[in-house]
Amino acid sequence: MKRILLTLALVAAAGTASADMGKMGVEAMDQSVANGIVSAAKVTATDNGWLVVHRTDDTMKPGPVVAYAPIRSGETMDVAAILTEPVATGDKLMLMIHGEDGGMKTGAFEYTLGAKEDGPVRVDGKLVMTVITAQ
Repeated sequence: MKRILLTLALVAAAGTASADMGKMGVEAMDQSVANGIVSAAKVTATDNGWLVVHRTDDTMKPGPVVAYAPIRSGETMDVAAILTEPVATGDKLMLMIHGEDGGMKTGAFEYTLGAKEDGPVRVDGKLVMTVITAQ
């Protein structure tokens, strides 16, 4: 009897975990980029992919990519993306989840602005992202 209850408990827990996976998102705060890194406190994704840092402005449209880092399916804590070009204090950065599909190589970030390879993930037609200001 105990074995059956344990199995039911594991099935219930697995059901809860997969339901939580539908809540994709990026959590980050305004931060210093003096060390050449942009960080997200937590990224939740349904598949392996990328945390991509785009330049943006008051229009909130994604601009050129200035950093990226791989992420795993599920929750990834303290994701650090190394900047590939200078970012000034006051610049707005859009931290966005991109997928790992459509490209020629798995594990290589192949996206360029507007391309489909390793492109942005959308939920209900909306980009999964947050915007921060470089300090």
